[in-house]
Amino acid sequence: MPNKKILLNYERNGKSHTLDSYLKRDGYKTLTDKIAKLKPEEVLGEVKKSGIRGRGGAGFPAGIKWSFLPKDGDKPIYLICNGDEGEPGTFKDRVILEENPHMLIEGMILSAYAINAKHAYIYIRGEYGFSLKRTQDAVDEAYKAGYLGKKLPGTDYVCDITVHKGAGAYVVGDETGLMNSIEGKKGQTRNKPPFPAIEGLYQCPTIINNVETLASVPWILTNGGETYHAIGTEKSSGTKLLSISGHVRKPGVYEVDLGYPFMDFLNKECGGVLGGRKLKAVIPGGSSTPVLKPEDCENMTLDYESIAEAGS
Repeated sequence: MPNKKILLNYERNGKSHTLDSYLKRDGYKTLTDKIAKLKPEEVLGEVKKSGIRGRGGAGFPAGIKWSFLPKDGDKPIYLICNGDEGEPGTFKDRVILEENPHMLIEGMILSAYAINAKHAYIYIRGEYGFSLKRTQDAVDEAYKAGYLGKKLPGTDYVCDITVHKGAGAYVVGDETGLMNSIEGKKGQTRNKPPFPAIEGLYQCPTIINNVETLASVPWILTNGGETYHAIGTEKSSGTKLLSISGHVRKPGVYEVDLGYPFMDFLNKECGGVLGGRKLKAVIPGGSSTPVLKPEDCENMTLDYESIAEAGS
């Protein structure tokens, strides 16, 4: 299987969530090595080159989204990590939150630096109690080690991160409902425009990205945006975490290169349909997405364009 382990590149030994384990995997090296050498616009440029698209479902290019922020303004800019993983059948972000939270934190610091945000939030659904604890513990470790709350090496830049617990409302998976929740309001969606990049959290410019998107940023900056773009397909670059459940022999969370044939993935990595039976249906993105029939999946590849062409 073409599989460039980027987000799951660690040993699942019960310690991968700790700062000590992350440092042994060269964690925060991207931050300490790159932050003083790259201007914010250069970080943004690498993310644009990577072509990474939002991993929360919409698939909008992250670098372009960041570019929507006002160039000049007197309001603070906020970065929000959307960890309200409430779509039924989706559980890939919790793996990062529970097993690799420092990679997310490093990615958020780098992303916040790129957009000149001094304060960032990690919003986690209330039902994810263990994810909340692991992530908060990691944030505390990052503060203690000086990665948060202090000037980064060779810069005057300081980043703070707050972990925010959701209250269980499905609708706050939407970015505008999520912002209302952080503000202490009822978790209801807002009308757009104005878009969050112009008027978001506390009526200030705000960028909201998925857990998986932000956690990919350290690898992109270490290896270069063009290297990341070379993985996957021209329009769907990089790797993707997939939540696999249902009648398969080996359910779980997998990381695959975008563009990988779905039937190969199902039969080789997931072990095929449970009991050796025939495939009846596939739900690609949770219960709110159209169900695909077996014939829809025969030539489908795991990327944004192919799944849309298949009808979901």
